[in-house]
Amino acid sequence: MRKEEKNQLIGSLADQLNENSNIYIADISDLNAEVTSNLRRLCFKRNIKLTVVKNTLLKRAMEKSEKNLEELYDALKGPTSLMFAEAGNTPAKLIKEFRKISNRPVLKGAYVEEVTYLGDDQLEILINIKSKNELIADIILLLQSPAKNVISALQSSGQNLTGILKTLSEKAD
Repeated sequence: MRKEEKNQLIGSLADQLNENSNIYIADISDLNAEVTSNLRRLCFKRNIKLTVVKNTLLKRAMEKSEKNLEELYDALKGPTSLMFAEAGNTPAKLIKEFRKISNRPVLKGAYVEEVTYLGDDQLEILINIKSKNELIADIILLLQSPAKNVISALQSSGQNLTGILKTLSEKAD
């Protein structure tokens, strides 16, 4: 690969790093062609972009990136693949699910919403991170709860009041 091509690839990787707020670094080595193909298909279905990269090119792209990715440099040993996703927990869930049929991918590190996670032992923590849409849904549910209680109380009070008035009107006759 010529120097010009390398610089172009580094620039492209740096752009991808800047555009994505959820970056996973994983090891998918030792997977045969069929299993790798299945992993790629599953990534495509879940809207996760999977790319295999050279560590030296990725490190240069990280240095060129606008984000502070220095903590992930230690994860750049051995075979490396990148996963980019919209939701912070989607790649972690995919890795856990895929491990039911294979011992790979192994999580080397992740950069999720400006927080760095290093090591495969962080997988469960990453799975439990809520996506933006899940957080919005939780907030809406919390906001609706008091309003529902007030409406319910008003409706039940209205029924009680109607019952009392009906009883009083029948006694007056």
